[in-house]
Formats: sequence, structure tokens, C-alpha cells
Amino acid sequence: MRSFNTRSRVAVAASAVALLALAGCSSSSNGGGSVDEAAGKNLDGRGAISFAMGKNDTDKLQPVIEKWNAAHPDEKVSLKELPGEADDQRNKLVQSLQAGNDDYDVMALDVVWTAEFAANGWLQPLEGSLALDTSGLLPATVATATYRDKLYAAPQNTNAQLLYYRTDLAPAAPANWKALTDSCSVAKAKGVQDCLVTQLKQYEGLTANTTQFINSWGGAVVGPDGKTPEVESPQSKAGLQAMVDAYTGGQIAKRSTGFTEEETNLAFVGGESMYAYNWPYMFTNAEKDGSAVKGKFAVAPIVGPTGPGASTLGGYNDGINVFSKNKATARDFVAFIQNQENQVSFANASFPPVLKSVYDDAALVAKYPYLPVLKTALENAKPRPVTPYYSAVSKAIQDNATAALTGKATVDQAVADMSAAITQAAK
Repeated sequence: MRSFNTRSRVAVAASAVALLALAGCSSSSNGGGSVDEAAGKNLDGRGAISFAMGKNDTDKLQPVIEKWNAAHPDEKVSLKELPGEADDQRNKLVQSLQAGNDDYDVMALDVVWTAEFAANGWLQPLEGSLALDTSGLLPATVATATYRDKLYAAPQNTNAQLLYYRTDLAPAAPANWKALTDSCSVAKAKGVQDCLVTQLKQYEGLTANTTQFINSWGGAVVGPDGKTPEVESPQSKAGLQAMVDAYTGGQIAKRSTGFTEEETNLAFVGGESMYAYNWPYMFTNAEKDGSAVKGKFAVAPIVGPTGPGASTLGGYNDGINVFSKNKATARDFVAFIQNQENQVSFANASFPPVLKSVYDDAALVAKYPYLPVLKTALENAKPRPVTPYYSAVSKAIQDNATAALTGKATVDQAVADMSAAITQAAK
């Protein structure tokens, strides 16, 4: 299974609500006092620091750490691997932060955790002497690292879903959602099993797909405050209705309710579908020898009602522990991760970078033809709901999208129930 942080790994399912602590009330075992007090300390601290990240993706950061350490012998970074599963990673970080520990100076956070960690006061705001220049970054990635108009983390890498299409069946990408669904008759006529495959199994992939339908139709799950539900707006309902109608009408494969990213990958690469929504990693698989679609596919941004849609973002944000003793070093290290050389290395590792200029590198585009399309997708992308109650919000989306897809609830009832669950989570 692929990672949402790098490609599409299942995000955390544990309830965030039960673990939320009031910002400013957490005590520190390292003498830092409350989180409010800790935020004002060690701003110029320099020395050795630790970097925590899930072990599935540390191979991309190890060379970066080695380069940093060679140039900064007095401020070395030690890698602390976290468990491979997202919920285990998050639990380990939360336990340490709730205790006020400085076990981890810099933490690679799934983008959906940033608001929760910021709301608890666990992340050092990146302002003043710790401010970062974000002008060269993709704006959508900066949005995932921002909570209540303040930057709390440094975007490290990102991701967006793409529309894969069979060029032997569709010579050009569909211009909008209606053009895609109307063209499904071609798949049927050519004896292709499915028109569009995507991830509708009840897990984080369903949250990503539902959110990008809602966002693509101009809606939103929650408002800017991170707690007010907006899923009952006409635009949000229209997005969910489009997904449900395509599923019940057969344009989205019925078996998609059992699909994660890997089943989607196998179906498209196996020649069983005309279209697929999936992450960029599938491009390499589809080009390999043995692929039924090798030389017969291309990619485009996902589609909405009038043109390109708004993909859901994946990726990591690097947060600085508010209890860190060496925040100046930590700030410089997260900025170092964003430099051109390191971001190019991410592109070469199928770890989509956050630096805009990398997507315009001619040599890289020659190696990875999907990069310009991915850049367009990222420029139109939107974060999953930016909320300190993310896990509960994700569950509300999954539960009620499933009810609508399976006919257990109308779209109107599904968004009403989703809205009520989000309101309850924020109490």
C-alpha cells in the first residue's frame, strides 16, 4: 500500500478528539513550562538535533541528513525512525509532546496533522527569527502548513492525484467531468471492463476522493475556522452527488468500493479500465515492461464540472517541537530540506517536491514527463480539511460517503449527518 505522505498510505484513524489538550496547559518535563512559555524559549538555540519520520520514507531524507551533517559538524542531525503505520507514528509523537519532552526536535508530520499539533501548541510558530521564505513553494503546500493564518511547519514534499487515461481509447484527456462520464460508452464498446477506477473503500482514500469531488465542485468540508461544517452548501452537495451518481450509474466502477490505491494500480496497469484516479507513483508502473497500457496512456489533472478539478493534497510538513532546545538549528535544517538540490533529489525518488522551480527543470521533465501535469494539479489542489479534529472529520466523511454510495442514505441525508458529526467533534 502506498503512502499519502509519499504516494498514498492510509492516514491515521485514531480519534484526535480524545487526545486534544488545551494549548498553553501542557506541562513540560524538560523544564520548559507550558507550551506558551516554551514558544518563547530557545529561539536562538544551536546544537545537535533529532529528526523524526516514519520509517517507510526515511530513505529519501537520509542523503539530505548526510549532506547537512557534513557541512554542520557542530549541529548534526540524528534520524529517529518512527513506526511505519501512520496511526502508530502519530501516537508516538503525541505521547512525547503531551509530556512536554524534546525527544524529537523536528518532526515529519502528515499534512493533516499540522492543524491538530498547532492547536495544541506543540509546534513552534515559524515567525520572527524563525520565519521561512515560502515564496518559492507551491502555495497549496504552504496552506497545509498554515493554521489560523500562521505558519507552523515547513512543507517538505507533496502529492496530488492525477487522471490517467488510455490514449488508445481517448486520444485527448476529457475537458471536464461530463466529458469523462459521456466517454464511458467507448470503454463498453471496446470491451474494457471499467470506465473509471478510484479509491472508494472505507478508509482514508475515500476521504481523499470525497474531498476532492467536493472541492472540485467549489465546496468545502469545513470553514476557515477548522470546525464549522460547510458540507451542506449547494456546491458541496453537488460534488458528492456527482460522485454518487457516477458510481450508481456505473461510470465509476462498482468494485471501487473495495479499492485502495494498489487495486486501482493493478486494474489500470492491467488494462482493465479506461481511466483511473491515482497518485504519480502509478506512472512508473504503467510504463514498465509487462504493463498492458505501456505506451498507450497519458496523464492530466483530475476534472471538475468546468475544467481541471481540485486534487486532494498528500505529503509531509516538518514541524519544530515547541520544547526543542535548538530551534535556530532546527529552523535552518527544515529550510535546507527545501533547497533546489534536495528537492530535485526528491523528484528523482518519486517524492514530489514543494519547490515550484523543480517542476520546470527541463532535464527532470525529460525523465519524468508527468511533472508539468503534476505541477498544474498541485496548483489547483486543496488540502484535506484543515482542522484540529481531523480524525473525527475524516471518519464522518467516510461513514456518510459510504452510506450515500451504497444507497443507505440520500446525498441530502448524508451531508446532514456529516455536518452533525463534524459539529459534535468540534464541541
